[in-house]
Amino acid sequence: MFILEWLEIAVSWILVTFHSLLSPIFGAASGAAWGLSIVGLVIVIRILLIPLFVKQIKAQRNLQLIQPQMKEIQQKYAGDRQRQSEEMMKLYRESGTNPLSSCLPILVQAPIFFALFRVLQGMAQDKAVGVLTPALVAEGREASIFGVPIYGTFMNADETPNPTATRVVTLVMIILMSATTFITQRQLIVKNTAADNPIVRQQKLLLYIFPVMFAIGGINFPLGVLIYWLTTNLWSMGQQFWVIRNNPQPGTPAFDAKAKRDAAKAEKKGGGTTTATVAPEVVEPKPPARNQPKRQSRKKRKGS
Repeated sequence: MFILEWLEIAVSWILVTFHSLLSPIFGAASGAAWGLSIVGLVIVIRILLIPLFVKQIKAQRNLQLIQPQMKEIQQKYAGDRQRQSEEMMKLYRESGTNPLSSCLPILVQAPIFFALFRVLQGMAQDKAVGVLTPALVAEGREASIFGVPIYGTFMNADETPNPTATRVVTLVMIILMSATTFITQRQLIVKNTAADNPIVRQQKLLLYIFPVMFAIGGINFPLGVLIYWLTTNLWSMGQQFWVIRNNPQPGTPAFDAKAKRDAAKAEKKGGGTTTATVAPEVVEPKPPARNQPKRQSRKKRKGS
């Protein structure tokens, strides 16, 4: 509870800070000010998570590098699950690889996500959470995006001023949130993971589990939380696209594509397509024909 309260204070402080900067532009009770404050929260959180993202990339690379050893262990101890697990853990320790590092950004964001949920839920209940004051809560309750309050959810649409708009907007946001989650995971599997990597099966499982989880849970998420998760998905897609394009893992389709681009750039720097120069064929002169003396008959020799 202490950690959650601390996170609520941190999240609400960031929201209030951005809101104070945006209020003179859009108005203190405007949906734009509060919505962009949530986007600002995403930017701050994702910048703070860059070290974890770097760890995630390193973990994925290490898993790719130790893939041959992992396959050997799986084949060698195919009938002994316990020994297989022990050898895998030993390999992870020796190579300095932590499989959970690939999930660190999303795991760390979960408590922040829940803290934001609590802050917006407090607005719905006209209750100040974190550093929010009653005046800020009142302004937040008046703020709306497309006629939907930022604390409105699909399930409590009847409690909002415009139930139909709340259902439509939150449903669209849930679909976008789930779709971007799926695309982000698929982008990683298809482009930056080798087909024979042992963790592909687990990643494919998560590819479908996470979007379904968000789609089911999304009906209870306030609009502000949906904005947060959609924005962080878009950030992840852009960040991941840059990494996959510029620093792909060896043995993946993205790595092959980068090699082709690098070759094309090198060829372009060298002056375009180079035509091979063919050396002229050297024709050696034939040696002069040697005149062999003709053999004379005995009768001619006597006459001469």
